[in-house]
Amino acid sequence: MESERDMETGRNMTKKTEAKTAPESRQHVTAGPYSPVLEIKPGSTLVVISGQAALDFDGNVVSDDFEEQSRVTLDNCLTQLNAANCTFAHVFKVNVYLTHLEDWPMFNTIYQKVMPEPLPVRTAVQTGLLSNFLVEIEMWAAKIE
Repeated sequence: MESERDMETGRNMTKKTEAKTAPESRQHVTAGPYSPVLEIKPGSTLVVISGQAALDFDGNVVSDDFEEQSRVTLDNCLTQLNAANCTFAHVFKVNVYLTHLEDWPMFNTIYQKVMPEPLPVRTAVQTGLLSNFLVEIEMWAAKIE
């Protein structure tokens, strides 16, 4: 899937996503950067990545800064997606686990910079995480082969 940056908003915009579409729907005005509903084309290949965190390849937590952990965690998600020939454009479901919900607005800012339209459906919860993780993310993707 090819994506380009919208010059007015600076957001990544997907030119075409064959496996997922966002039907028209309504939701509350406080909705974050996510789609309330997506349709996945029958016959798509599903790709699921396990929860990713801000670890380097030696297994070390990269930082105790939430913003840095968020960026590295998203980079690690993209690494796993790329292993299955996918990008963020293929992602239709994201689960985000945060140790502190007050970090939610900052996470949304970082997330919006990398996630193309149509945005995946998403769930976020506050929970205890392993090690010194401040955020953990798992993703579901669909691709047409």
